[in-house]
Order: sequence, then C-alpha cells, then structure tokens
Amino acid sequence: MNEKTPATQRPWSEPSLLFVIIVLVAIAAAMVLATAPFTTLLGPSAYALGGALHGLFGFLLLVVMTIGLYIGWGLFVGRFQAFSDLQLITTVMATLAFLTIVFGNWIYIAYRTSTPESPRSYFLARMPEAHTVFFEFKEYAALFTLPLSVAAAFIVWRYGRQIFERDWTRTAVAILIALNFFYFVIAFALGAAVTKLKSI
Repeated sequence: MNEKTPATQRPWSEPSLLFVIIVLVAIAAAMVLATAPFTTLLGPSAYALGGALHGLFGFLLLVVMTIGLYIGWGLFVGRFQAFSDLQLITTVMATLAFLTIVFGNWIYIAYRTSTPESPRSYFLARMPEAHTVFFEFKEYAALFTLPLSVAAAFIVWRYGRQIFERDWTRTAVAILIALNFFYFVIAFALGAAVTKLKSI
C-alpha cells in the first residue's frame, strides 16, 4: 500500500479533477442556453425557481457522483491515493446532496397540495402506482444520499491520509460512495419520469 503509484496509473490531480467538472458543467450550460430560453427553462409555475435549482444541483450531483464512483472503485482496489481529490469529491458530494434535497423538498410542497391539478392528485386519480412507486419510493431513496455522502466525507476528514493505510476505511468510503451513487441514480431517474408524466 505504501508503494508509489506507477506513472501510467497516477490518480488525477486536484486541478485536473476541477477542470473536468468545469468542462462538463460548461457543456451542459451551453446545451441548455442553446435549446431553451431562460424563461422557458424556469416556466410559469410559482415553484419554477425551486424546480430549476433542484434540477441544476441534481445534474451537478450526477456529474460529481459519477466521478466519485470512479474514484471509489480505485480506492476499493487500492489504486487510488490522491487524498486531496478524495477529500474534494466527498465534500462536494455532501454539499450538493444537501442543496438538491433542500430544493427538492421545496417543490415537494407543490407536488403534495390537495388541489385537483397537483401532480399527486393527478397520479392518485389516474395511476396510483405511479405515485407509490415513482414518487413515494423516490422521495425516500433520495434522502439516503445525504447521510451516505456525509458519512464518507466524515471518514475522509477524520482519518486523513491514514485512510489509505487501513483497509476498513478504504472499503467503507468506497462502499458509501457506491451506495450513494445507487440511491441517487434511482431518485434521478424516477424524478425525471415523474416530471415527464406531470410537471408542477
């Protein structure tokens, strides 16, 4: 474990990791700006801003968690030793998970209103299984991302570089990142499906 990583397998440096994230976000922003005016992106709903921010943070979290999954695999097999990258990615995952959940709960208010035109009323009247499976399950699955990402970040910050010297810390962080990705992808996919069926 103390051996130096070969030049062909050196982990990304922190600047290169940040560069990849910036490039991916810039591509996504360019696509959004090219295909939808800002007013169309927000929409007429009173919850439009919350929905837009929820979607933005959710997309950023998808990018960061994908990178985190790659880092987690390298950590699990013992081929990743760039502590600053690990520290950065787990902290950003926890922060984005928190922000995504905050704005998700904001627009959840509109989803659960008892008015006939609310998505919840629409699904319960026409397809109750969509409400139960697509949203109730998705709601709770999404909440798992916060404690999982916070736990991973806590272990990294608490044990520092010693994480690479202890098998249980490496394995624990890798598993937490993998579970985090799993629950997020479920929530992301089901959230997109709900929005397609009936938007707020």
